[in-house]
Amino acid sequence: MTQAPLRRKLPFMPGYTPRPLPRSLYAATAIPAPPTPPLDGDATADVAIIGGGFTGLSTALHLAERGVAVTLIEANEPGWGASGRNGGQVNPGLKHTPDEIEAKHGELGRRMVAFSHAAPDYVFDLVRRFQIRCAARQGGTLRAAIGRKPAEELRRLQKVYEERGHPTRLLEGAALREATGTDFYTLGLLDPRGGDLNPLSYARGLAGAAMALGARIHGGTPALALRPGKDGWEIATPKGRLRAGQVLLATNGYTDSLWPGLARSLVPLYSSVRASAPIPQKLAASIVPFRGSVYETGRVTVYYRVDDGNRLVIGSRGPQRDLTSPEPVAYLVAHAELLWPQLKGIEWAEAWNGQLAYTEDHTPHVHVLAPGLYAAYGYNGRGVAMASHMGKALAGLLTEGEAGFDMPITPMQPIAFHRFWKLGVWSEIARMRVLDKLGL
Repeated sequence: MTQAPLRRKLPFMPGYTPRPLPRSLYAATAIPAPPTPPLDGDATADVAIIGGGFTGLSTALHLAERGVAVTLIEANEPGWGASGRNGGQVNPGLKHTPDEIEAKHGELGRRMVAFSHAAPDYVFDLVRRFQIRCAARQGGTLRAAIGRKPAEELRRLQKVYEERGHPTRLLEGAALREATGTDFYTLGLLDPRGGDLNPLSYARGLAGAAMALGARIHGGTPALALRPGKDGWEIATPKGRLRAGQVLLATNGYTDSLWPGLARSLVPLYSSVRASAPIPQKLAASIVPFRGSVYETGRVTVYYRVDDGNRLVIGSRGPQRDLTSPEPVAYLVAHAELLWPQLKGIEWAEAWNGQLAYTEDHTPHVHVLAPGLYAAYGYNGRGVAMASHMGKALAGLLTEGEAGFDMPITPMQPIAFHRFWKLGVWSEIARMRVLDKLGL
């Protein structure tokens, strides 16, 4: 449904100052950011992208590869949002099982399953192809079950994967303890296609690769207003104006009022991460020895990995506000010490969080908001792999049309009672944690 665009009532002026990158392990260790000066004056492009996370950066890169004149604008700097603050896990698949996706979407569902499970391979191929220095390792993703019922669900899921020829396998007993370094889990499902990386380095590497191919990227350039213009769309910025035949909104968990109703179609859910200081080698060798990514089963999952600097990076749901100190996520340290008691007394470094975009159906959303105006968002915690792969698909959508696009294209649907999302998230997290503890 086409809606009339509105001018945003925001306090941006020509003297707009971008927000600095929050403190995090990645901010301290990532490769240098490429220069992305603010847009100054008027510019034109075939495609304009608003948002410098993985979706926008990957789409810009793939459009530039196709020879399309593309300009990306980002309010702060590429990778500033959740793309540069997440757990660094490169995980295959979507939230729902292949059976559930195929039952709902039919033939498209089969393509969705194939597309989402191929996403990690695509990420690591991009890293190799463009020589991105982001500590990438394809060491696998382990889904770890706590208790009998989650273990039974993993066994059923493994059968589904076997039927489709996925290279997954179950780990239990000594093999599971050897992989994780703990006897806390009942069963594990290992997918060798997954892995991990430094997400801020990866975002900066994508930006550099896109610009080397001819894409123009401007940081410190918020979109103040979006309206139809001659031969396409016109975007007002603090110091200029960008005109383009097509526009992609790729603002994900930081979507605001630029297009009416779009921010109310997703939940900007905060996820928190805590990182240890480098752990001595002998001790580090006993923590996640297989050196892949792990995420626990359950409605409120904990995820973790040990990075290339022997730092434990562990995350989960947390306060639904920006973190200003580590105290609100002390439970992450407690959980790490529950898994590996030998960690008691180690030094912990940074704690940070960021906003992911969650959708009601736990599926990525792609909308055609108006002729030539698109939006893509909502990776529900699987954005490193899915948003990267979506960039290739979206470049095809923008240049070739909808035929062969591997995700559903749906009408935008605002979420009822969206204004109460923080209260709803807190109550739902509390409810789900109780159910997880009860094994229900």
